[in-house]
Amino acid sequence: MKIAFLSPAGAMHRYNGSFGKALHYAPLTMPTLASLVPPELNAELKFYDETVEAIPLDLVADIVVITAITGTSSRAYRYADYFRKKGITVFLGGVHPSLVPDEAQPHADVLMVGLGDHTFPQALLDYKNGCLKSRYDQDCNNLSIAGRPLPRRDLLKKRSYITYNTMEAVRGCPHVCSFCAYPAAFGKQILYRPIEDVINEIKTLKGKEILFPDVNLISDMDYAKKLFKELIPLKKIWFGLTTSAVTLDKEFMEILEKSGCKGLLIGFESVNQNSQTFFNKKVNKTDTYDLLVRQLHDIGVSINGCFAFGGDGDEKDVFKRTVDEVQRLKIDLPRYSIITPFPGTPFHRELEEQNRIIERDNAMYDVEHVVFTPKNMTPEELYEGIDYAWKETYKLSSITERLGYKLNSLTGMRYAVNLAYQNYANKFSKFTREVMCDNSDIPL
Repeated sequence: MKIAFLSPAGAMHRYNGSFGKALHYAPLTMPTLASLVPPELNAELKFYDETVEAIPLDLVADIVVITAITGTSSRAYRYADYFRKKGITVFLGGVHPSLVPDEAQPHADVLMVGLGDHTFPQALLDYKNGCLKSRYDQDCNNLSIAGRPLPRRDLLKKRSYITYNTMEAVRGCPHVCSFCAYPAAFGKQILYRPIEDVINEIKTLKGKEILFPDVNLISDMDYAKKLFKELIPLKKIWFGLTTSAVTLDKEFMEILEKSGCKGLLIGFESVNQNSQTFFNKKVNKTDTYDLLVRQLHDIGVSINGCFAFGGDGDEKDVFKRTVDEVQRLKIDLPRYSIITPFPGTPFHRELEEQNRIIERDNAMYDVEHVVFTPKNMTPEELYEGIDYAWKETYKLSSITERLGYKLNSLTGMRYAVNLAYQNYANKFSKFTREVMCDNSDIPL
């Protein structure tokens, strides 16, 4: 049996787009699914990640497995239709098909809805035994992620990522941000890998750095403390995602420093407190951002700060105010997006009821396009505002101002990723206005 795993990418993030190697880390979804292929199938596996290479149209496979988020779903559907016409069985899953299964089903022989850790292996066995179903929904009574085999990192294209050492520990988040697609697609249950499983996997990895792309590593503070205590003797450096609540626990901060944490992505979302209410992100308190940033910088932790524009609390001055605040706080790696109403989320339902959705093309739902009518500005003003923020923040003088606060062993890495984002910022207008939705390279 030959199985090909495909991960399509939007124009900006594609191998010939505006994201470079410094902004790409090894994905986990497809290598994890590949590790779950039943050994008795004796399958030959290939993985094609379109962020680092082209997906070959002449690939040879019995089954093609495609994952899609909303912004890549149009492209994923086109690949799915193309390979089905060639007589290849297509499995389709991921966040977007789980959000809108009725939309995705016509493009798939098999639709994987929700988490596929248990349903995917069963679907492959059903294929072999001639009893394949057209749809497999996650079993909410069997979502454990304990005892999994190691992700098939050997399938990844070598030297294409800033790091191969991506690692899952926590799946899910206790917060219910109105714009977040994760709970709408996969439910609100939070899953934790046994700490022993995580540590044993880390011990198999080469290199010193570890990246946790989990949406919220501090979903359970007690679990986080135990995990990072176990990291201390391994003498690794690690990066991950948390919330602005990360500095509230003094004991945790001491563990964080000793464990080797060198960078955290934090969703600040807005410099407006009333926008936090609009996002339903109650954990964020804008008047604590100064202390939060200072405490993390004091223990050598760099900050990838994320801000979303377009909330009902945003006026036209929000773009300059945010850039000024980013520079003042000296946030190491700022990232800007447009709040996006993904189908199936409370935010989408709210805007739909208000008749504010103005764009139906899924490819535009990439958090860098305006797909709804903002409350206090026009769609064009919102687009021009984010373009300004990217370019202003990633001028060389702005980068130097932000990163000059402290020199350490990671200074080179911090400048490298900033320069990579500078390239992205400079190409922002071209890729969002000119080449975004062109999937004509995939035949009908």
